[in-house]
Amino acid sequence: MQFQKSQSGNPAGRPRGLRHQASIRMQEMLEQGADEFADKVAKMALAGNIGALRMCLDRLVPARATEPFFCEIPRLEKAADAVGAFASLVSAAAAGDVTADQANKLARVISLYVNALEAHDFEDRLAKLERADLKHFAGASN
Repeated sequence: MQFQKSQSGNPAGRPRGLRHQASIRMQEMLEQGADEFADKVAKMALAGNIGALRMCLDRLVPARATEPFFCEIPRLEKAADAVGAFASLVSAAAAGDVTADQANKLARVISLYVNALEAHDFEDRLAKLERADLKHFAGASN
């Protein structure tokens, strides 16, 4: 039998969000020794330990998730222009100018823009057809 959506198959089970006691104890132990851990890692980093150095730098200067990037793509005026934009994007990714993740994100933006262009073009064509049909209908009734 299927369970109802967003309903537990074991209503008497562990409540959502409740942490295991071992996890809570481990967290408390780490918090108690936090200053000593930080001092030890800093000393190791200063002594040349690459892993400790990376850990310190990651905390001091974390990588920005929304770092802007630059990629030359041709202007998108019609849906067919997306082919050139995707070609430029693939070339930039192959050259290492943008990461695969950045290229993927930009490709999605291009796709959304092309969808908007196509929807706008469709609305324009539909409106023209409706106007032509009304003119034809008005001319036939006279």
